[in-house]
Parts: sequence; structure tokens; C-alpha cells
Amino acid sequence: MSTETPVAPKTTNKIGLEKKDYAGGPSTLCTGCGHDSISAHIMNATFLNGTHPHDIAKMSGIGCSSKTPAYYISKSFGFNSMHGRMAPISTGAKVVNGQMKLIGMSGDGDTASIGLGGFAHLIRRNVEMCYLVANNGVYGLTKGQFSATADKGAKQKNGAYNPFDTIDICSLALDLGCTFVARSFSGDAKQLVPLLQAAMKHKGTAVIDIISPCITFNNHDGSTKSYTYVREHDISLQELGIIQPMDEIKVDYAEGERQAVQLPDGSTLTLKKLAKQELDITDRYAAMRLLNESKKTNDILTGLFYIDSKSESLNDTLNMVDGSLAFLNEKELRPTKAQWNEILSDFV
Repeated sequence: MSTETPVAPKTTNKIGLEKKDYAGGPSTLCTGCGHDSISAHIMNATFLNGTHPHDIAKMSGIGCSSKTPAYYISKSFGFNSMHGRMAPISTGAKVVNGQMKLIGMSGDGDTASIGLGGFAHLIRRNVEMCYLVANNGVYGLTKGQFSATADKGAKQKNGAYNPFDTIDICSLALDLGCTFVARSFSGDAKQLVPLLQAAMKHKGTAVIDIISPCITFNNHDGSTKSYTYVREHDISLQELGIIQPMDEIKVDYAEGERQAVQLPDGSTLTLKKLAKQELDITDRYAAMRLLNESKKTNDILTGLFYIDSKSESLNDTLNMVDGSLAFLNEKELRPTKAQWNEILSDFV
């Protein structure tokens, strides 16, 4: 009889890669930080989607959140930009190399403060990327001052109160015309992983505002972004699952109303609505009304608020070639004599 310990079978995705192929380096964040959970969910979502790491570009700015691309998918290219400059850098990267799948990791300061202008124009252009905001309501790298997403009346660890109104990332994204808007909680893998899967497949800008408590500076009584507060006030709008177009996946949902959203790549986002919240996710203004109403009751709504699966991405609007500009050769770039004469005729 053999006494050897049996080896667990390897689990691979549709392109033959294991989960370890999507791993990153060891985290240097505070133990228990919600940002590390987000990193784990990103690795899981990209593995399940079957996206090759070499086809992914990880973009970030400055802040605790923007350190995290070092902690997931080490085999992918990463670019750490200046503070608040991730959006314009990502826009240029996507135009030049349209085949790359962009995952942008930002924070509430990097997006809602110094990077607000770039964020607005990224959405206006509908740059095709998954834009994630690790939202903890404070500046963790500079000792926990309130950020622009901190709720009015929230309390700092030192006892100070925030006197200013909050910038709601999801409401702002909807108002700017974003074509995919969602919110989730870093500790909710069941909800966040399928949201990430769908966002990575969306043909346009997909924004997910992820409440991610800062355990060092913003996880105390009086904080509206602590683990305790979010768990007590979280209202999930839907149960989410994503069905891959090439695999037969059986999904077991409880009884209730369902809505299927066809995504451009052929995959389907399947939603089961909760009875207490009625929301048509194709109605931008209904989503805005629901978010505004939730402020009055201090509820933190999570789930998919809005999706437009028929919108044109920036590369579609600019009528870019199918290949990436970065890899076009001299022959492909040089116009023919007839094309050159046509160009010159415009200046006559």
C-alpha cells in the first residue's frame, strides 16, 4: 500500500493556465487591508475569464491602491503613473495598443481629487478599460486625512469630523455618461468577482467603486467606510453571475425576477433582482435617482447600477485599425500614391 500523499489535480482555465499564473508579488500593505482582497478578486476574475497575462496592462497612479498592481498578475505589463494621471496615460496606451486589456487601479484621492479632470475625460471618450476605485475615504499614505469621497459628518480616528459633502463616484460616473457603473465591497467575493469579469469584457469604460476599509486610519466607530458600518448598511441590488460564451456553466439561482444583458463579446451577464429594490440597469436616470435616494437613508447600495452594451469605445469612434498602432510596419503606414494625392488635394 502506498503511503504517499495524493497530489491534488491541477485546475486550468480555458487557455490552459493555472491560478498561480495570475499571482503577483507579496503585499507590503497593512495586514487585513481591503485592497489585498481586491487584488485576490482581480486574479480570480482574470483566471476565470481566461485572459492571458501577456494581453493585460495594469495601470495605476499614486496611493495605497496604486501600489497593488505589484501584487497581482506579475506576468502582465504595469505602468505606475504620476498622481492623478492614470486616466490620460491609459487613454494613450489604449489608442496605441488597442488589443491590450487595461485594468486601471485607482483610489478615491487619485480619482476624485487630483485626478478628477482626467477621470471625467476618460469617461467622456469611453476608453475601453476596467477602471477600479479602491475607496476607503482617507489618504492612507499621508496619515489618514479625509478624501473627497468621505461622507459628510464622518469621524476621523483623531476625533475630527468631515464638514464637506461627499463626491459619489457612481453618481458622478453616471452623470458623465459612463457606460458601465457598479459598486461593491472588497470583502464580497461573490458579488465583486462576476462584476470584475463583466467589466473586463465591456466595450467601453467600466467603473467599479469598491468600498475598501483602511484598517489603520478608517476602521473605527464614526467612520462610514469601516468594515462594521459597511456590513450593517450594505444593500445588494442583485445576485450576479457571468456565463462564458464558450463554456456551459449551470447557475443555480433562487426564485425571483431575472434580467439577462448581452455583452458585445457574446457573454451574458445574468441578474436576479431583489424584491426590495427595483432597478432597470439600462436606465441611467433611474440609477441616479436610486443613488440619490440612498443618501437620505445612509444605505450603501452595491451591485450593477447601469450598463450600455451598445456604446462605441474610443477606438471605435476614432475608426482605428484592427491591429495595434505600436506594431504597424513601414509598409502599412505609408499611403499609396493615390491616397497621397487625395490628401494633397484637400490643401489645394
